[in-house]
Amino acid sequence: MKHVRPLRRSFLFLQGPPGPFFWQLSRELESRGCAVHRINLNGGDRYDWPVGAVDYRGRMAAWPIFFDRFVREHDITDLVLYGDCRPMHLAAHRLAKLRGIAIHVYEEGYIRPDWMTLEPDGVNGHSTLDRDPAVLRARARDLPPLPDLPTITASFGRRARDSYWYYHRVVTGRFRFPFYRSHRKGIIIVEGLGWIRKFALSRRRARQAQATLATVADKPYFLFPLQLTGDYQIREHSPFGTMMTAADYVLDSFAHCAPADAHLLVKEHPLDCGFHNWRTFLRKRAKALGIEDRVHHLDGGDLARLARESRGMVCVNSTSGTLALSAGKPVIVLGDAIYDVPGVTHQGHLDRFWEAPRAPDMALYDAFRRVLHAHCLVRGGLASQSATDTLVANSIDRLLGEGTEDIGMVRETALLV
Repeated sequence: MKHVRPLRRSFLFLQGPPGPFFWQLSRELESRGCAVHRINLNGGDRYDWPVGAVDYRGRMAAWPIFFDRFVREHDITDLVLYGDCRPMHLAAHRLAKLRGIAIHVYEEGYIRPDWMTLEPDGVNGHSTLDRDPAVLRARARDLPPLPDLPTITASFGRRARDSYWYYHRVVTGRFRFPFYRSHRKGIIIVEGLGWIRKFALSRRRARQAQATLATVADKPYFLFPLQLTGDYQIREHSPFGTMMTAADYVLDSFAHCAPADAHLLVKEHPLDCGFHNWRTFLRKRAKALGIEDRVHHLDGGDLARLARESRGMVCVNSTSGTLALSAGKPVIVLGDAIYDVPGVTHQGHLDRFWEAPRAPDMALYDAFRRVLHAHCLVRGGLASQSATDTLVANSIDRLLGEGTEDIGMVRETALLV
């Protein structure tokens, strides 16, 4: 007998970002008459979803059959994920496609702050957004200018707290989920010790950052923001595999091809847990290449300001590239990035970028941003309750098809801490 799809929308949630966002979103969907389901894969998932979920406690090998049976038995119409490269998500994504289930993938915002990514089918290197300049210009023609909206309340402490309790429960819940293996490359306990060390050295790091900023203040420099090695942007959407390999590649090119008066400012990722000593790594590599006086390590600083004052930015595929593009600065991308559009980013090889970096076509970049906001982004965030409330409200419009491509119609909630 042919399976008849239910008239009622039925959403299945898998892993979300640490914190209450997925739970709050599910409550709002349920209030709109949708059926809501959740499969927990570890103790952190169980902590963030207080009641009504199913725990998957089996091995990875048995997950595809379990997932497929679940979506069939519960008439699932929509699958909601945070990230599409985690092994369990990847399998679920492919199986859902076979059944014609709508897939909604969240990720950190392509443009930050104040926005989260929400795309059908996939994000980052798996995004289906057409990046042909002519298509972008045509699609942007009927879209309004981007509105000037107030900044959404954000707190690093809120993100740190949500992450701590999530991963604490991942560790303490191992007996209940004995076969769960994190998608993160590092060991969670070791990362926690790294954060303790990083906070303990915060004053010294601040002094070093001030000294570095003073050193490059009057020098022409290119900016190279580091990314996290464990991030799938590096592991799946770049040719390098690790950020150390990417750094070696950039340093080698800079040493051989950059003008003699140019400097390279390498900015550490703010969420790096601190066990890899980038300062020492860069000093040794630069010395071996004979450029130790032109390579500078920075742990801190205002990224937007640094981008504005630079000659250009080198990215693997970090969203930091959009900060430089917004300032009209040349950007070269070494991996897969959604903003790597001919005419927006430098399209030549890195070796030639140092001598003749190509600035973005700002009219094309504006068209790209308007299309991106209309189709791939939702306003809101995870770093405060008001930010999460805003994200839920705007996600509902997108998930249920109640929204509009007019970005000016985006809904706001009260920005209260």
